[in-house]
Amino acid sequence: MSLIEDLNWRHACKAYDPTKKVSQDDLNKIVEAARLAPTSSGLQPFKVIVLKDSELRDQIAPTALNADCVRECSHILVFAAWDRYTAERIDTVYDLTTDVRDLPRGRFVNYTDKLKEMYLDEAADANFAHIARQTYIALGLALAQAAELKIDSTPAEGFDNAAVDRVLGLQELGLKSVSLMYIGYADKERDWLAPMKKVRQPLEEFVVEM
Repeated sequence: MSLIEDLNWRHACKAYDPTKKVSQDDLNKIVEAARLAPTSSGLQPFKVIVLKDSELRDQIAPTALNADCVRECSHILVFAAWDRYTAERIDTVYDLTTDVRDLPRGRFVNYTDKLKEMYLDEAADANFAHIARQTYIALGLALAQAAELKIDSTPAEGFDNAAVDRVLGLQELGLKSVSLMYIGYADKERDWLAPMKKVRQPLEEFVVEM
């Protein structure tokens, strides 16, 4: 199938079959799609946390709009952004870049100095907002990869971020949760959205040509 066909197939699954699990191989492909996502200046300022543990899910579930999905899906991917840009984080990324490309460290110092000038003194809210936006690109690619594998998924922002951060100990990792992605296989009897037609704006209304 083509990507467009895969995207027409997928929907935000509303109920999962807890007896069906995503294989490790397919899980790896979904995570790899997120890892390969483009990010601003190549900084990749977030982590993807793969959540399997049922006790942790039980703690998170009451904070989510669809608690059953949290408990019953095969895995939850937590897209967790850096809490802010730092000089050390920027340098670490560009040290890796030069090492992988067999370039001398410091090759991009003029550029990294500009990044530090832009971000390090920026207000905390604006700083985190820029970082958080990078995670949505990765989320979109992960959703597309799941669709290609015919794995059901649900992107979710309807949860208590502070509670998720606390349960998963994200503050200690310098991270903050942004979104969740449930993956698994739909319970066809309870997934009420599955038989409904996909609704999107007509192309002529969605696109503005100038």
